[in-house]
Amino acid sequence: MLNDKLVYNDRLFYNLYEVINGKKFMLSSPNLKHAYIKGNILVAVHSYLKDKNFGRVFTGSMEIHLPDENILRPDLFVVCDRKILKDKPKLYGVPDFVVEILSRSTMRKDLTVKKDIYEKNGVREYWIVNPFDKSVTVYHLREGKLELDDIYTCLTEEEFNQLDEEEKSEIKTDIKLSIFDDFTITVDEIFDDIED
Repeated sequence: MLNDKLVYNDRLFYNLYEVINGKKFMLSSPNLKHAYIKGNILVAVHSYLKDKNFGRVFTGSMEIHLPDENILRPDLFVVCDRKILKDKPKLYGVPDFVVEILSRSTMRKDLTVKKDIYEKNGVREYWIVNPFDKSVTVYHLREGKLELDDIYTCLTEEEFNQLDEEEKSEIKTDIKLSIFDDFTITVDEIFDDIED
C-alpha cells in the first residue's frame, strides 16, 4: 500500500498518497458531506453488483496502479476485468468507471490532471460529483477521448419551480451508468441526506 507510517501517542496512523506524474501527493481526510455522497453511490453500485458475476466496486482506501505508472485512489471505482481482480495486495490495470467527488483542495486536479490521466489510460466512464452545486458531470470515453455526456443537477422544489417549461424539460436527474445495461441512479439518491 502506498502510505507513510506515523506514530502519535503510541498509535500507528497512515498517511495515504497518490503518485501523479512522478510526484507524491498526500490525501486529506474527506469531510462528512463527501463521505455521505461516496456512501450513497457505493451502496447503490454495490447493491447492483452484489448478485452479478462481474465487476467489483472499490473506494479510495484501495489504490489502483495504472499502466502509465500513476498510482491513484479515486473516491470510488469499478473494475470489471478479472485479470485485475486476481488475489493480489494491489490492483494493476484500468478501472472501467471512476468517480471523483470534488473538494476545495483537490478540485483543480480532479477536473484537469486526473481527467487527462483517466482518459490516457482508457477509463470508460468518469463522473465528477460536485457537492457545492449538487451536480454530477458525466464523461464517456469515445475514440480515446473522455467527452462530456451530460450534467445532472439536483434542484430543490423551489429552484425547479422558478424555471420556465423549456428549462424544466432540459433538467436531467436519472444517470445511467454506461458500462452496465440496466443500472440507473438519480441525483437525488446521490445527494440524499446532504444538507446545504
